[in-house]
Amino acid sequence: MSALAEKGISTAAERDDPYPSRQESVARFLPRREPVVSGTVDAGPLNQRQLDEFEANGFLVLPELLSANEVERCLSEIELIRSNRDWLSRPEAVIEPEADALRSLFAVHRLSDFFAAVSSDERIVRRAMQILGSDVYITQSRVNLKPGFSGKGFYWHSDFETWHVEDGMPRMRAVSCSILLTENNRHNGPLMLVPGSHRHFLTCVGETPDEHYRQSLRSQKFGVPDDANLQTLIDDGGLRSALGPAGTVIFFDCNTMHGSGSNISPWPRSNLFFVYNRVDNRLERPFCDKAPRPEFLAAREYCPTVRPSAFPNSWPTSHARGDAGTQ
Repeated sequence: MSALAEKGISTAAERDDPYPSRQESVARFLPRREPVVSGTVDAGPLNQRQLDEFEANGFLVLPELLSANEVERCLSEIELIRSNRDWLSRPEAVIEPEADALRSLFAVHRLSDFFAAVSSDERIVRRAMQILGSDVYITQSRVNLKPGFSGKGFYWHSDFETWHVEDGMPRMRAVSCSILLTENNRHNGPLMLVPGSHRHFLTCVGETPDEHYRQSLRSQKFGVPDDANLQTLIDDGGLRSALGPAGTVIFFDCNTMHGSGSNISPWPRSNLFFVYNRVDNRLERPFCDKAPRPEFLAAREYCPTVRPSAFPNSWPTSHARGDAGTQ
């Protein structure tokens, strides 16, 4: 009997797991069980063409949804954080594998009053609610930075595969929102997506190590697709780079296969990232029977419903809280 079973906690094998992954020696495709779009055209700002595009491709690019002034304020907040070397030692901070530079900072909506306001901006939240057809909460937020010449890439993956296996997200009922804070062009490591890949769940091989997140946030080795099945997805759907000027917002389904290359151009790439999950899809015990990842990666205890607020011209001027991680 496993240690979990001795404590009366059900394991993945004892639960109905609709998307078993990292449990077999050969990867395979499983059918998606949940709808891609649950809301209707009259429930929010997206028109029918945009909803149909999201349904078909698994993502939607909305150019310049934020103004230049709003982007500059976001960048100023990031610079405030980066200028404080103490942030590099925080658990929420991920450092580049070969450089003493910030790669990602998680839970930014908890660490910064300013980013908390951005995360509830009605232009973003109402679109997420419309796609998911439900009230939402933030299960993860972060800033991703790719400085010029040195920013490392993120290999191909489905977020849902990790969120399901390592965090216990039951179903594909979450949507990611990436806000471009710098121009994303063909040369600076833009987000690449595989259209249509969200319609099938691709399992991965290899048993999840203990505290896998400590290594995976810098360089992921488990929960990545095999080459042959990835080739099949790309042959079927093609590849799309999400390009656009600063202020562009990209919504993509939690199961859309995506990744990005390293930035060897001189132009930095900075993105602000929020994950909105349906309130009835809250995280359970991880399906890999490991300890849950930390709260700053996968919100369990701190998950109030996000209420859309009209902040475009009144984002707060207060900035990052140096002691937020102790709350």
